Amino acid sequence: MYTVHLQASKAYDILIGPGLVKEAGSHISRIFNPCKAAVITDSNVYPLYADCVCRSLEENGFAYDTYAFPAGEQSKNLSTLSDILEFMAESQLTRSDIVVALGGGVTGDMAGFAAAVYARGIPFVQIPTTLLAAVDSSVGGKTAVDLKAGKNLAGAFHQPSLVLTDTDVIAALSDQLLSEGAAEVIKYGVLQDKELFSWMCSDAWKEKLPEIILRSVEIKRMMVMEDEFDTGLRKMLNLGHTFGHAIEKCADFSLSHGFGVAIGMAIAAGAAGKMDVCKEIIRANINCGLPSSTAFSPDILANAALTDKKRSGATVDLILPEEIGRCNIVKTPVEQLVTLFEKGLNTVKELI
Repeated sequence: MYTVHLQASKAYDILIGPGLVKEAGSHISRIFNPCKAAVITDSNVYPLYADCVCRSLEENGFAYDTYAFPAGEQSKNLSTLSDILEFMAESQLTRSDIVVALGGGVTGDMAGFAAAVYARGIPFVQIPTTLLAAVDSSVGGKTAVDLKAGKNLAGAFHQPSLVLTDTDVIAALSDQLLSEGAAEVIKYGVLQDKELFSWMCSDAWKEKLPEIILRSVEIKRMMVMEDEFDTGLRKMLNLGHTFGHAIEKCADFSLSHGFGVAIGMAIAAGAAGKMDVCKEIIRANINCGLPSSTAFSPDILANAALTDKKRSGATVDLILPEEIGRCNIVKTPVEQLVTLFEKGLNTVKELI
């Protein structure tokens, strides 16, 4: 088992290894005295792992209530958040109790945001069940829901008290769910790890899942510890996201986040005029079962990007690759977005 320690406004450990779902209650009991746990999950994960986690909690002295919402990005909204908060209140949760987020990125974001605002903030534990959540959203304390205007526009920074990543659970995922998580791993490679990137260009990348998760989490840990509230270095983690979120929004969120990020990274490299980098990203995307292009037009995508949360007044911070392992934060006037989308899309089309 690997242990990664993160020291931000709250210090906590990210545990990465086999069997952690079955041992969840034992690990949680090392941090919290027996109390009530509100286990928040979705309709896909509930039948797979909820009983196992709840049994482990009970064996370690915790009471629990569970709440499962309909799986999917469409549930990541204020209405579902309200339902979760009402459930927590009906369960008579107090500030000495905890929330357990059991699921992928949507569950972690929703349960974390609910924990951040319920009773003005109670602790929570992340148990990610997708590769994407394991390498990205479960670490760093960003929690949010989507608004009609765009993704993650309402949220809070609220660090978890513990992250339990069960590599057995990740290894059992479908090829599509592994591909969606691979996009975020490729992102870490493009940002600052050429070796990690090379792993994602290899047919054997699925055989290195524990090491891939560890390397990704270590990169994110470093950025969060230096810039917890996303005002400087941590912005780098948005590589591909401004372009990708625009695509997700135009697709009415029928396209997964991982697929959006994969396309967004290819567009970003093309927009930066880095044809060799764009070619390498497309190669990694193909190897991992990810797309690199979209049929949406540059003007439609640029309009969708205007509500990106990384926008500040008349500019938006774009993360543009320089080479594999090095990227820049470029403050970009919003009126240039159409041109950049067009340049990026054209480059991708030329290379595919």
